[in-house]
Amino acid sequence: MKAKVFNEKIRLLTVYYFCIMIKIKRVLDFYINSSIHVALAVVSLVLITCVKFDIEAENNLLFFIFFATITGYNFVKYFGIAKFHHRRLATWLKAIQIFSFFCFVALCYYTFTLPKPTIVYLLFFGVITFFYAIPFLPKRFFLDAHHNLRTISGLKVYVIAFVWAGVTVILPLLHADESLVLDVYIEAFQRFVLVVALMLPFEIRDLRFDSLRLATIPQQIGVKRTKGLGFLLILIFFLLEFLKDAVTVKFIFSTLIAGVLLLFLLRFSSKNQSPYYSGFWVEAIPIVWYVLLFF
Repeated sequence: MKAKVFNEKIRLLTVYYFCIMIKIKRVLDFYINSSIHVALAVVSLVLITCVKFDIEAENNLLFFIFFATITGYNFVKYFGIAKFHHRRLATWLKAIQIFSFFCFVALCYYTFTLPKPTIVYLLFFGVITFFYAIPFLPKRFFLDAHHNLRTISGLKVYVIAFVWAGVTVILPLLHADESLVLDVYIEAFQRFVLVVALMLPFEIRDLRFDSLRLATIPQQIGVKRTKGLGFLLILIFFLLEFLKDAVTVKFIFSTLIAGVLLLFLLRFSSKNQSPYYSGFWVEAIPIVWYVLLFF
């Protein structure tokens, strides 16, 4: 009798455990798929810039960038799906649409809290993001029917890196009325190199799905050489730190750790990686970098 009661308790605990795990997985999936994670990564890079150049991290700008990243990424990722399947959207996508709408409302609110010069700078990057997803050029420029910047052969990773570098380095400094000295341009190029390296595990993962017409880096040079290129980019990312006037042990150490973590994740990335490998762990590197720098 006691054994039967004990077994029943074990069964109930097992069921309860799996129910909790399913709920946690759903929350984690929404956190990643709704672009909250990537938005925190972008904000972390902005905060790194603020720490390195000793400027105030203004909340209005941080909130704007956070909500703009969510709105922009979800627009790019789900525009085509929502456009053609809006009447039979999956429940998870409807939830992301609703969430994105409220983020867009918050984005509009924080836009009016920013000075006009900052808004002008933001418009530049906003236009690039818009054309990244929306068809706008003649067919002769493309190898498929999408007609947007995202589908121009080999351009995707560099567009993303350019926008991230501009928004996370140049924008905060212009917003703070700081001069764009040599260290700023080195930091911007360093950030560009980092983002390209961060994109490589994603491009390796997407080899199974990407059209050959996209001409991604792994498609052009293979997985092994892509990892070699990633190693070179991470090395450049680290060595650029020594070219700056403001070189400190804290900056060097945090940059080294961020680079080593990315190198480790790149080394073990594959076409059959876990759904959370790139979407969570790789995108967490900017957050880890900021935490290291902060403490």
